[in-house]
Amino acid sequence: QVQLVESGGGSVQAGGSLRLSCAASGSIWRINAMGWYRQSSGKQRELVATITGGGSTNYAYSVKGRFTISRDNAKNTVYLQMNSLKLEDTAVYYCNAVVTVSAFTPPRDYWGQGTQVTVSS
Repeated sequence: QVQLVESGGGSVQAGGSLRLSCAASGSIWRINAMGWYRQSSGKQRELVATITGGGSTNYAYSVKGRFTISRDNAKNTVYLQMNSLKLEDTAVYYCNAVVTVSAFTPPRDYWGQGTQVTVSS
């Protein structure tokens, strides 16, 4: 199986920065897209940013210019650098990876356990 382990969450004042990391391990043949999603209290999970294996990125409008997603393919790790954090960025952040475990199986989604990010005034 595949495991995604996130780290780097925490509490920060508005205007501050945090960097999230997510490492994938297990029976991995290939990792396609990786990304970050978030869910705040009472709301649905939403896309924050994604990155393909070739490095193409996509961001939610609300985080463009403030967040940067990157990945290290050699380490099967994806990062999210979050700058100029706002109160509304407070949420549980989930790592996602689309993983193929063998040449004979279709890719499927895997999720991390989530890491809390709290932005205070």
